[in-house]
Amino acid sequence: MAEADLALALAAAAMLLLRAIGLLVAGALRPDHPLVAWAAAVSQATLAAFVALAVAVPGGAVAGLPWPARLAGLAVGLLAWRLLGERLLPALGAGIAALLLVRWVLQ
Repeated sequence: MAEADLALALAAAAMLLLRAIGLLVAGALRPDHPLVAWAAAVSQATLAAFVALAVAVPGGAVAGLPWPARLAGLAVGLLAWRLLGERLLPALGAGIAALLLVRWVLQ
């Protein structure tokens, strides 16, 4: 397994671990508790770092995607995140859809 793939897998595992811990303590903590806010911030920051790396210095399958497609995916994903109430999953879906559309247009 390449170093970038291993790093991505470890980051995803860490994010999932933080989410699982959040679910375990969700009954005991209020949604506005500092620990909940910290866990969400770390999870989102980790994902943001790997998205930035995938756009700027891609490795693996992403390296074959054209630069404009990666930038379009990032721009649409950020815009969707902002417009959809900072919901992460729909923003990721919109970004991936934009990336695929621009890649298709460029080919």
